[in-house]
Amino acid sequence: MFICSCNGLTDKDVQAAVVAGATRPTEIYAAKKCRAQCGKCVPGVVCLLRQALQEQRARLTDAVLHTPSMVGSAREGECLS
Repeated sequence: MFICSCNGLTDKDVQAAVVAGATRPTEIYAAKKCRAQCGKCVPGVVCLLRQALQEQRARLTDAVLHTPSMVGSAREGECLS
């Protein structure tokens, strides 16, 4: 869905920018090589950014919780590489 009609910014653009490392609204616009013009889209961009970051954190937390522990799995003198 379109978030910013001035720049053609979509929810998919926000998600792609977050996957690429964006954590601030200015980074979302920069990823699309644009900037807020009239400003009406900023609340929507912020809302989608927060949602995408929360989902990303939840996936990372879930991945960490379900990763087998490596503690104690190596014998003395061995590297875990």
